[in-house]
Amino acid sequence: MAISRRCFLVGGAAASMPGDGSWLDALASRVRGGLLLSYEGLGDSAFDRAHGNCAYLYDNAVAGVALLAGGRVAAARVLGDALVAAQGRDRFWKDDRWRNAYAAGPGPAAGSYPLPGWWDTAAGHWVEDAYQVGTSTGVVAWAMLFLLRLSAATGDAHYRDTAARAGDWVESHVRGPRGYAGGFLGWETSPASLAWVSTEHNLDLAVAFAALGRTEAARHARVFVESMWDARAGRFFAGLTPDGADNQAAAVDANIWPLLAPGASPAWLPALDWVLAHQGVPAADPEGVDFNDDRDGIWLEGTAYVALLAQRVGWRAVAARMMRTLVDQTAPAGLVWASSVPRLTTGFSTGLTTQADFFYYRRPHIGATGWAALARLGASPFT
Repeated sequence: MAISRRCFLVGGAAASMPGDGSWLDALASRVRGGLLLSYEGLGDSAFDRAHGNCAYLYDNAVAGVALLAGGRVAAARVLGDALVAAQGRDRFWKDDRWRNAYAAGPGPAAGSYPLPGWWDTAAGHWVEDAYQVGTSTGVVAWAMLFLLRLSAATGDAHYRDTAARAGDWVESHVRGPRGYAGGFLGWETSPASLAWVSTEHNLDLAVAFAALGRTEAARHARVFVESMWDARAGRFFAGLTPDGADNQAAAVDANIWPLLAPGASPAWLPALDWVLAHQGVPAADPEGVDFNDDRDGIWLEGTAYVALLAQRVGWRAVAARMMRTLVDQTAPAGLVWASSVPRLTTGFSTGLTTQADFFYYRRPHIGATGWAALARLGASPFT
């Protein structure tokens, strides 16, 4: 490995993390009767217009898990109630799926739950984003994880029942011979089916199904995750491409999250080394990680994953460096920036084209802030 273990203190107690403790406050203060706007500080770029009223379900689930971990149950419950309403009041689907995003802010008391979009002045019509209105399997899994935690925290079985119905949808619509496929992209009535399979999505589902007591479904997902481990390289593959080949793209979540989940194998710990060696920024003594391996900037959400795992396995020097970066990369409004540079490449496609057109922009981000709060608390969202 390019990263020397001299930097790491393995097996010690959890490090004392720097930080101002305000990330939970920043999240809780924004909960006002509905879902949280994913990105703030928006301007007039194409990205900003597409996210002006967008509450990504994943970001809100992460924020909800962080709020629960920090004891902010009332705020988390507001987000959970919005998820319940969104599942049961879709404008078209009646099969208990969620969309990838909804309109931010207080939800209506009745009628269909609104989806995000924007007015295209030049074209003279309302526009919706194909990904936002689609359904990603991993997003569904994260909403399930959040609601299961919320049910445990409140004793309200309604949240668990909602998660169970979403699990039924996953089993019925995206289960494949190897794990669970990516989901659907686009609009009703016939969104495109995504044939690729994600290590990260299946890890999420393995934990969620286990929490629901669905042993066979959990095993189906977990067997796929374990099959993606490359012992020779000491890393996980990102999953399978649509044609069934191993996807060898560098993926922080695919390598870090399995080590945060119940039943993590000690044999997987080299994955943390692999991420730092191939995605660490800067390359020597990394203070953050990139989304992919071109190291064109720091991805703050992924940096929080590494901070949390490094803390939990006793790699205190790494954890401290990552946490300092998260603190330094917190915007004045209290949210962590999505990236350290104006536009961060990922190497992945949004699915709308075959090009690597998925980017992170430097905007204050709810998802990155939720993960930073989890890292500050030393709390895994999977256990």
